[in-house]
Amino acid sequence: MEDSPRLMPDLAAKNAAADLPDWGQRGTAPAIIASRLTFEAVTHAYDGVPSLKGVSLDVAPGEIVCLLGHSGCGKTTLLRIVAGLEQPSSGRVSIDGVEMAGPQRFVPPEKRGVGLMFQDYALFPHLTILANVMFGLTFLDRPAAERAARAALGRVGLEAYADDYPHALSGGEQQRVALARAIVPRPSVLLMDEPFSGLDRRLRDNVRDETIAVLRETRATALVVTHDPEEAMRMADRIALMRGGVLVQIGTAEDLYARPVDLFAARFFSEVNVIPGVAQAGSVATALGRFAAPGFADGAAVDVCVRLPGLLLDPPEGGTPGRVLRQRFLGEVCLVEVVVDGLDRPLKARMRAPAAPYAVGTDVFVGTDPRDVLVFSR
Repeated sequence: MEDSPRLMPDLAAKNAAADLPDWGQRGTAPAIIASRLTFEAVTHAYDGVPSLKGVSLDVAPGEIVCLLGHSGCGKTTLLRIVAGLEQPSSGRVSIDGVEMAGPQRFVPPEKRGVGLMFQDYALFPHLTILANVMFGLTFLDRPAAERAARAALGRVGLEAYADDYPHALSGGEQQRVALARAIVPRPSVLLMDEPFSGLDRRLRDNVRDETIAVLRETRATALVVTHDPEEAMRMADRIALMRGGVLVQIGTAEDLYARPVDLFAARFFSEVNVIPGVAQAGSVATALGRFAAPGFADGAAVDVCVRLPGLLLDPPEGGTPGRVLRQRFLGEVCLVEVVVDGLDRPLKARMRAPAAPYAVGTDVFVGTDPRDVLVFSR
Protein backbone atom coordinates (compact mmCIF):
# COMPACT_ATOMS: atom_id res chain seq x y z
CA MET A 1 0.00 0.00 0.00
CA GLU A 2 1.40 3.41 -0.97
CA ASP A 3 1.49 6.21 1.59
CA SER A 4 -1.22 8.75 0.87
CA PRO A 5 -0.30 12.45 0.58
CA ARG A 6 -2.42 13.13 3.66
CA LEU A 7 -0.70 10.58 5.91
CA MET A 8 2.93 11.26 5.04
CA PRO A 9 3.07 14.91 6.27
CA ASP A 10 1.21 13.88 9.42
CA LEU A 11 3.81 11.16 10.11
CA ALA A 12 6.72 13.47 9.39
CA ALA A 13 5.32 16.08 11.74
CA LYS A 14 4.81 13.53 14.51
CA ASN A 15 8.32 12.14 14.19
CA ALA A 16 9.92 15.57 13.98
CA ALA A 17 8.05 17.17 16.85
CA ALA A 18 7.54 14.03 18.93
CA ASP A 19 4.02 15.28 19.59
CA LEU A 20 2.91 11.99 21.02
CA PRO A 21 -0.46 11.53 22.74
CA ASP A 22 -0.54 11.03 26.48
CA TRP A 23 -0.87 7.54 27.85
CA GLY A 24 -4.24 6.50 29.27
CA GLN A 25 -5.24 6.61 32.91
CA ARG A 26 -3.16 4.35 35.10
CA GLY A 27 -4.96 1.53 36.86
CA THR A 28 -7.26 0.75 33.92
CA ALA A 29 -5.36 -2.10 32.24
CA PRO A 30 -7.15 -5.47 32.39
CA ALA A 31 -5.94 -7.60 35.30
CA ILE A 32 -5.22 -11.30 34.85
CA ILE A 33 -4.32 -14.29 37.02
CA ALA A 34 -0.54 -14.60 36.77
CA SER A 35 1.17 -17.95 36.32
CA ARG A 36 4.46 -19.44 37.49
CA LEU A 37 6.98 -20.04 34.69
CA THR A 38 9.62 -22.72 35.23
CA PHE A 39 12.63 -23.86 33.20
CA GLU A 40 14.27 -27.14 34.19
CA ALA A 41 17.71 -27.89 32.70
CA VAL A 42 16.70 -26.59 29.27
CA THR A 43 19.14 -27.20 26.41
CA HIS A 44 18.91 -26.19 22.75
CA ALA A 45 21.11 -26.20 19.65
CA TYR A 46 21.06 -24.71 16.17
CA ASP A 47 22.52 -27.11 13.60
CA GLY A 48 24.42 -28.92 16.32
CA VAL A 49 25.81 -25.73 17.89
CA PRO A 50 24.61 -25.37 21.51
CA SER A 51 22.63 -22.22 22.21
CA LEU A 52 21.34 -23.12 25.69
CA LYS A 53 23.24 -25.32 28.14
CA GLY A 54 21.09 -26.59 30.99
CA VAL A 55 19.23 -23.39 31.93
CA SER A 56 17.09 -23.65 35.08
CA LEU A 57 15.01 -20.68 36.18
CA ASP A 58 11.84 -20.16 38.20
CA VAL A 59 9.76 -17.01 37.63
CA ALA A 60 7.14 -16.37 40.31
CA PRO A 61 3.57 -15.32 39.41
CA GLY A 62 3.47 -11.58 38.67
CA GLU A 63 7.26 -11.24 38.71
CA ILE A 64 9.15 -9.26 36.08
CA VAL A 65 12.44 -10.96 35.17
CA CYS A 66 14.87 -9.53 32.64
CA LEU A 67 17.08 -11.85 30.59
CA LEU A 68 20.26 -9.83 30.19
CA GLY A 69 23.28 -10.57 28.05
CA HIS A 70 25.23 -9.88 24.88
CA SER A 71 23.88 -10.80 21.45
CA GLY A 72 23.99 -14.55 20.85
CA CYS A 73 23.99 -15.55 24.53
CA GLY A 74 20.70 -17.49 24.22
CA LYS A 75 18.23 -15.10 25.81
CA THR A 76 15.94 -14.75 22.76
CA THR A 77 16.10 -18.52 22.17
CA LEU A 78 14.84 -19.03 25.73
CA LEU A 79 11.96 -16.64 25.01
CA ARG A 80 11.08 -18.45 21.77
CA ILE A 81 11.00 -21.79 23.61
CA VAL A 82 8.45 -20.42 26.09
CA ALA A 83 6.37 -19.05 23.22
CA GLY A 84 6.44 -22.42 21.44
CA LEU A 85 8.38 -21.10 18.44
CA GLU A 86 11.34 -23.40 19.25
CA GLN A 87 11.52 -26.80 20.93
CA PRO A 88 14.17 -27.58 23.55
CA SER A 89 16.65 -30.36 22.84
CA SER A 90 16.17 -31.54 26.41
CA GLY A 91 14.77 -30.28 29.68
CA ARG A 92 11.33 -28.99 30.50
CA VAL A 93 9.32 -25.75 30.41
CA SER A 94 6.17 -25.59 32.50
CA ILE A 95 3.51 -23.01 33.34
CA ASP A 96 1.86 -23.49 36.74
CA GLY A 97 3.35 -26.97 36.82
CA VAL A 98 1.84 -28.01 33.47
CA GLU A 99 4.45 -29.09 30.95
CA MET A 100 4.45 -26.90 27.84
CA ALA A 101 7.59 -28.32 26.23
CA GLY A 102 9.57 -31.33 27.32
CA PRO A 103 9.96 -35.08 27.09
CA GLN A 104 6.26 -35.81 27.55
CA ARG A 105 4.48 -32.99 25.79
CA PHE A 106 4.58 -30.07 23.37
CA VAL A 107 1.72 -27.59 23.60
CA PRO A 108 1.10 -25.47 20.47
CA PRO A 109 1.83 -21.74 20.85
CA GLU A 110 -1.82 -20.68 20.60
CA LYS A 111 -2.81 -22.92 23.53
CA ARG A 112 -0.22 -21.74 26.05
CA GLY A 113 -1.84 -18.52 27.28
CA VAL A 114 1.37 -16.67 26.50
CA GLY A 115 1.62 -13.17 25.00
CA LEU A 116 4.59 -12.20 22.85
CA MET A 117 5.78 -8.70 21.98
CA PHE A 118 8.38 -8.73 19.22
CA GLN A 119 11.35 -6.41 18.84
CA ASP A 120 10.01 -4.99 15.55
CA TYR A 121 6.41 -4.87 16.91
CA ALA A 122 5.20 -7.16 14.02
CA LEU A 123 2.06 -5.15 13.29
CA PHE A 124 0.07 -6.14 10.22
CA PRO A 125 0.45 -3.25 7.75
CA HIS A 126 -2.81 -4.00 5.92
CA LEU A 127 -4.93 -3.94 9.10
CA THR A 128 -6.11 -0.91 11.04
CA ILE A 129 -4.78 -0.30 14.52
CA LEU A 130 -8.04 -1.60 15.99
CA ALA A 131 -7.92 -4.74 13.82
CA ASN A 132 -4.30 -5.34 14.86
CA VAL A 133 -5.24 -5.27 18.53
CA MET A 134 -8.32 -7.45 17.93
CA PHE A 135 -6.33 -10.03 15.98
CA GLY A 136 -5.84 -12.53 18.83
CA LEU A 137 -9.34 -12.21 20.30
CA THR A 138 -10.88 -15.05 18.30
CA PHE A 139 -12.46 -16.47 21.47
CA LEU A 140 -14.75 -13.41 21.71
CA ASP A 141 -17.57 -12.33 19.44
CA ARG A 142 -16.84 -9.22 17.39
CA PRO A 143 -18.60 -6.64 19.60
CA ALA A 144 -16.88 -7.97 22.74
CA ALA A 145 -13.50 -8.13 20.95
CA GLU A 146 -13.88 -4.55 19.74
CA ARG A 147 -14.76 -3.30 23.23
CA ALA A 148 -11.73 -5.07 24.72
CA ALA A 149 -9.41 -3.76 21.99
CA ARG A 150 -10.66 -0.18 22.36
CA ALA A 151 -10.17 -0.38 26.12
CA ALA A 152 -6.59 -1.59 25.64
CA LEU A 153 -5.92 1.18 23.12
CA GLY A 154 -7.38 3.67 25.59
CA ARG A 155 -4.93 2.50 28.26
CA VAL A 156 -1.98 3.20 25.95
CA GLY A 157 -3.47 6.52 24.83
CA LEU A 158 -4.23 5.57 21.23
CA GLU A 159 -7.99 4.95 21.02
CA ALA A 160 -8.30 7.99 18.73
CA TYR A 161 -5.98 6.24 16.25
CA ALA A 162 -8.09 3.06 16.02
CA ASP A 163 -8.96 3.56 12.34
CA ASP A 164 -5.43 4.51 11.22
CA TYR A 165 -2.88 2.08 9.80
CA PRO A 166 0.53 1.25 11.35
CA HIS A 167 2.53 3.25 8.78
CA ALA A 168 0.76 6.41 9.97
CA LEU A 169 2.24 6.03 13.48
CA SER A 170 5.65 6.85 14.87
CA GLY A 171 7.87 4.14 16.35
CA GLY A 172 6.82 5.03 19.87
CA GLU A 173 3.15 4.79 18.94
CA GLN A 174 3.64 1.46 17.18
CA GLN A 175 5.30 0.15 20.33
CA ARG A 176 2.18 1.12 22.29
CA VAL A 177 -0.08 -0.68 19.81
CA ALA A 178 2.08 -3.81 20.14
CA LEU A 179 1.75 -3.58 23.92
CA ALA A 180 -2.02 -3.20 23.71
CA ARG A 181 -2.22 -6.23 21.39
CA ALA A 182 -0.07 -8.28 23.79
CA ILE A 183 -2.12 -7.56 26.91
CA VAL A 184 -5.67 -7.59 25.50
CA PRO A 185 -6.03 -11.43 25.51
CA ARG A 186 -5.03 -11.30 29.21
CA PRO A 187 -2.06 -13.70 28.94
CA SER A 188 -0.83 -15.24 32.18
CA VAL A 189 2.76 -14.92 30.90
CA LEU A 190 3.98 -12.00 28.78
CA LEU A 191 7.22 -12.25 26.77
CA MET A 192 8.97 -9.12 25.49
CA ASP A 193 11.96 -9.26 23.13
CA GLU A 194 14.05 -6.04 23.23
CA PRO A 195 10.81 -4.01 23.33
CA PHE A 196 12.47 -0.57 23.46
CA SER A 197 15.52 -1.03 21.26
CA GLY A 198 13.89 0.68 18.27
CA LEU A 199 13.17 3.89 20.18
CA ASP A 200 15.50 6.84 20.47
CA ARG A 201 16.84 7.74 23.88
CA ARG A 202 14.48 10.69 24.19
CA LEU A 203 11.41 8.44 24.06
CA ARG A 204 12.76 5.28 25.64
CA ASP A 205 12.58 6.27 29.31
CA ASN A 206 8.97 7.44 29.11
CA VAL A 207 7.74 4.45 27.10
CA ARG A 208 9.57 2.03 29.39
CA ASP A 209 8.17 3.58 32.57
CA GLU A 210 4.62 3.52 31.23
CA THR A 211 5.06 -0.06 30.02
CA ILE A 212 6.19 -1.12 33.50
CA ALA A 213 3.09 0.57 34.93
CA VAL A 214 0.90 -1.43 32.53
CA LEU A 215 2.67 -4.68 33.46
CA ARG A 216 2.13 -3.99 37.15
CA GLU A 217 -1.56 -3.29 36.56
CA THR A 218 -2.12 -6.49 34.61
CA ARG A 219 -0.05 -8.45 37.17
CA ALA A 220 1.16 -10.70 34.35
CA THR A 221 4.31 -12.73 34.80
CA ALA A 222 6.80 -11.04 32.45
CA LEU A 223 10.04 -12.25 30.89
CA VAL A 224 11.86 -9.38 29.15
CA VAL A 225 14.93 -9.71 26.93
CA THR A 226 17.42 -6.84 26.90
CA HIS A 227 21.13 -6.21 26.36
CA ASP A 228 21.04 -2.95 28.35
CA PRO A 229 21.98 -3.36 32.04
CA GLU A 230 20.43 -0.04 33.07
CA GLU A 231 17.17 -0.99 31.41
CA ALA A 232 17.19 -4.32 33.26
CA MET A 233 17.87 -2.57 36.56
CA ARG A 234 15.01 -0.13 35.96
CA MET A 235 12.47 -2.79 34.99
CA ALA A 236 13.13 -6.05 36.73
CA ASP A 237 12.29 -7.57 40.07
CA ARG A 238 15.18 -9.91 39.27
CA ILE A 239 17.80 -10.04 36.54
CA ALA A 240 19.02 -13.27 34.92
CA LEU A 241 22.47 -12.64 33.43
CA MET A 242 23.42 -15.00 30.60
CA ARG A 243 26.64 -15.78 28.74
CA GLY A 244 27.20 -18.42 26.06
CA GLY A 245 23.91 -20.22 26.72
CA VAL A 246 24.54 -20.43 30.48
CA LEU A 247 22.77 -18.63 33.31
CA VAL A 248 25.67 -16.87 35.04
CA GLN A 249 23.84 -15.21 37.93
CA ILE A 250 20.29 -14.31 38.95
CA GLY A 251 19.19 -11.84 41.58
CA THR A 252 18.02 -8.32 42.23
CA ALA A 253 19.78 -5.39 40.58
CA GLU A 254 21.52 -4.68 43.88
CA ASP A 255 22.67 -8.31 44.17
CA LEU A 256 24.26 -8.35 40.74
CA TYR A 257 25.86 -4.93 41.07
CA ALA A 258 27.18 -5.28 44.62
CA ARG A 259 27.95 -9.01 44.62
CA PRO A 260 28.82 -10.13 41.06
CA VAL A 261 29.95 -13.75 40.85
CA ASP A 262 32.83 -13.08 38.46
CA LEU A 263 34.63 -10.46 36.40
CA PHE A 264 32.19 -10.88 33.48
CA ALA A 265 29.24 -10.02 35.72
CA ALA A 266 31.07 -7.09 37.29
CA ARG A 267 31.99 -5.62 33.90
CA PHE A 268 28.44 -5.96 32.63
CA PHE A 269 27.15 -3.47 35.17
CA SER A 270 30.05 -1.06 35.39
CA GLU A 271 33.41 -0.30 33.82
CA VAL A 272 36.27 -1.42 36.06
CA ASN A 273 40.02 -1.07 36.37
CA VAL A 274 41.60 -4.54 36.53
CA ILE A 275 44.84 -4.95 38.47
CA PRO A 276 46.48 -8.40 38.58
CA GLY A 277 47.89 -9.76 41.80
CA VAL A 278 48.58 -12.85 43.92
CA ALA A 279 46.67 -13.70 47.11
CA GLN A 280 48.72 -14.19 50.23
CA ALA A 281 47.45 -14.57 53.80
CA GLY A 282 43.98 -13.22 52.96
CA SER A 283 45.10 -10.16 51.02
CA VAL A 284 46.73 -9.17 47.75
CA ALA A 285 49.53 -6.65 47.23
CA THR A 286 49.42 -4.49 44.08
CA ALA A 287 51.08 -1.35 42.78
CA LEU A 288 48.00 0.51 44.00
CA GLY A 289 48.24 -0.88 47.52
CA ARG A 290 47.10 -3.91 49.48
CA PHE A 291 43.53 -5.20 49.29
CA ALA A 292 41.59 -7.75 51.33
CA ALA A 293 41.15 -11.07 49.52
CA PRO A 294 39.46 -13.46 51.96
CA GLY A 295 38.76 -17.00 50.82
CA PHE A 296 41.62 -17.27 48.32
CA ALA A 297 44.39 -19.80 48.76
CA ASP A 298 47.94 -18.53 49.17
CA GLY A 299 49.53 -18.11 45.75
CA ALA A 300 46.20 -17.89 43.88
CA ALA A 301 46.24 -15.54 40.88
CA VAL A 302 43.53 -12.91 41.30
CA ASP A 303 42.24 -9.77 39.65
CA VAL A 304 41.54 -6.71 41.78
CA CYS A 305 38.73 -4.69 40.17
CA VAL A 306 38.10 -1.05 41.03
CA ARG A 307 34.98 0.65 39.67
CA LEU A 308 35.71 4.01 38.08
CA PRO A 309 33.81 6.11 40.66
CA GLY A 310 35.78 4.28 43.36
CA LEU A 311 39.18 5.40 42.09
CA LEU A 312 39.97 8.49 44.16
CA LEU A 313 42.47 11.23 43.33
CA ASP A 314 44.21 12.92 46.27
CA PRO A 315 42.13 11.19 48.94
CA PRO A 316 42.40 12.56 52.50
CA GLU A 317 44.38 9.52 53.72
CA GLY A 318 47.04 9.74 51.03
CA GLY A 319 47.60 7.06 48.39
CA THR A 320 49.91 5.87 45.64
CA PRO A 321 51.76 8.46 43.49
CA GLY A 322 50.45 8.87 39.94
CA ARG A 323 50.23 11.38 37.11
CA VAL A 324 47.22 12.58 35.08
CA LEU A 325 47.57 11.35 31.50
CA ARG A 326 44.38 12.76 29.98
CA GLN A 327 40.86 13.88 30.81
CA ARG A 328 37.58 14.04 28.90
CA PHE A 329 34.46 16.04 29.72
CA LEU A 330 31.38 13.76 29.48
CA GLY A 331 28.65 16.07 30.73
CA GLU A 332 27.79 15.20 34.32
CA VAL A 333 31.20 13.61 34.87
CA CYS A 334 34.78 13.86 33.67
CA LEU A 335 36.80 10.77 32.73
CA VAL A 336 40.35 11.09 34.05
CA GLU A 337 43.16 8.66 33.17
CA VAL A 338 46.10 8.29 35.54
CA VAL A 339 49.38 6.40 35.17
CA VAL A 340 50.84 4.65 38.19
CA ASP A 341 54.32 3.12 38.33
CA GLY A 342 54.20 -0.67 38.24
CA LEU A 343 50.96 -0.91 36.24
CA ASP A 344 50.94 -1.77 32.54
CA ARG A 345 47.97 0.43 31.64
CA PRO A 346 46.46 3.69 32.90
CA LEU A 347 43.73 3.68 35.52
CA LYS A 348 40.44 5.46 34.90
CA ALA A 349 38.43 7.57 37.33
CA ARG A 350 35.01 9.20 36.95
CA MET A 351 34.74 12.53 38.71
CA ARG A 352 31.95 15.03 39.06
CA ALA A 353 31.79 17.68 36.34
CA PRO A 354 31.61 20.50 35.20
CA ALA A 355 35.39 20.28 35.10
CA ALA A 356 37.99 17.93 36.50
CA PRO A 357 40.32 19.79 38.85
CA TYR A 358 43.43 18.20 37.38
CA ALA A 359 45.31 19.35 34.28
CA VAL A 360 47.18 16.84 32.13
CA GLY A 361 50.60 16.20 33.66
CA THR A 362 49.48 16.95 37.23
CA ASP A 363 51.05 14.74 39.91
CA VAL A 364 48.41 13.18 42.16
CA PHE A 365 47.95 10.53 44.82
CA VAL A 366 45.61 7.65 43.92
CA GLY A 367 43.41 5.83 46.43
CA THR A 368 40.28 3.67 46.38
CA ASP A 369 36.86 3.49 47.98
CA PRO A 370 36.55 -0.02 49.49
CA ARG A 371 32.89 -0.15 48.42
CA ASP A 372 33.99 -0.17 44.79
CA VAL A 373 36.71 -2.83 45.07
CA LEU A 374 36.06 -6.45 44.03
CA VAL A 375 38.47 -9.39 43.91
CA PHE A 376 38.02 -12.40 41.59
CA SER A 377 39.99 -15.44 40.56
CA ARG A 378 41.92 -14.60 37.42
